[in-house]
Amino acid sequence: VQLQASGGGLVQAGGSLRLSCAASGLTFSNYAMGWFRQAPGREREFVAAINWSSTSTHYADSVKGRFTISRDNAKNMVYLQMNSLKRVDTAVYYCAANSMEATMTLGGDYWGQGTLVTVSS
Repeated sequence: VQLQASGGGLVQAGGSLRLSCAASGLTFSNYAMGWFRQAPGREREFVAAINWSSTSTHYADSVKGRFTISRDNAKNMVYLQMNSLKRVDTAVYYCAANSMEATMTLGGDYWGQGTLVTVSS
């Protein structure tokens, strides 16, 4: 199983970025997908999750109304649209896959390698 995250970079506060995660080696539509992040000196934290059919999404309170998770099962892709970025959003962002939707907010069975998002003032 491979999860390849991309789309990170340097952006000014208030700007937007779209992260992508390409999945391979698994039956993608059987998995809930999620995004997590880890800021320097902090533990990894949940950001957003989506179930296999895109009928249910969950967000951390800190990103509600600013971030949107989506997926394309035909392309084995999951996305994170990040708007109104703040300096506190600076972190390495990881995508994850979980065979159980109920535990997606806790972590994944599989993890990607991470992509760095840096928000400057």
